[in-house]
Amino acid sequence: MPEPWIIEHPCAKCAFFKGSVWQPVERIAMSVLTRGFTRKSLIADEVLFEQDDQNEGVFCVSAGLLALRTHHPNGTSTLLKLAYPGDVIGFRSFLANARHKTEARALLPSRVCIVAHRDADRVVRGNPSVLTRMAARCVSEIDSNHDRIISAATTSNRKRLSDLLLRLMAAHGEQVGDQMHMQLPLSRSDLADLIGVQPETMSRLFKRLKDDGVFVVSGRDIQMPLMQPSHILLGRPGK
Repeated sequence: MPEPWIIEHPCAKCAFFKGSVWQPVERIAMSVLTRGFTRKSLIADEVLFEQDDQNEGVFCVSAGLLALRTHHPNGTSTLLKLAYPGDVIGFRSFLANARHKTEARALLPSRVCIVAHRDADRVVRGNPSVLTRMAARCVSEIDSNHDRIISAATTSNRKRLSDLLLRLMAAHGEQVGDQMHMQLPLSRSDLADLIGVQPETMSRLFKRLKDDGVFVVSGRDIQMPLMQPSHILLGRPGK
């Protein structure tokens, strides 16, 4: 039978509780965590925080999909990362007590759990294991960026796009007969940012995926047969 304080944990019923940065909070700090805890629903295209905003807490994505984007002085922007359910965002600016270096915007209707900055700071100071989990998230992001650099140098553009679409399909697609189907939640320009190619390259890449029999694309409508060609599943070089 679980201890009473576990039942009272604000994240206890979350599917991502086991990996939550707040999971190790000790009973004595539970009231502080609960006091600072809120949930926020976002409609598609709603901004969670702006670039250069002062950090107001730590944000855990519990549903939907968010885009982390940096805006440049010349008016352009670059999509740096997609935040999926289970991801934690805003924790680097929280740890540095600094302003956000990116904008966070919902691409789909989303839900975010927030622990306010003041209360998050008190919890972290009193629970070293929480700080350890946040540090592990930082290391994981560094490793992920390292992997992206290596992938850009060693993996074909077609394979990187295919991998990204497969992940989006797994997270947001629906089965219709013997096909998986989704409405692409981001633009081709954003896809280009994520895989590190020029936007004009995307049309050629989508044509190659269509020729491979992996995806059927019409605007943002993406269809994919449930059975994938073996060279896609095994990661063999494409065209």
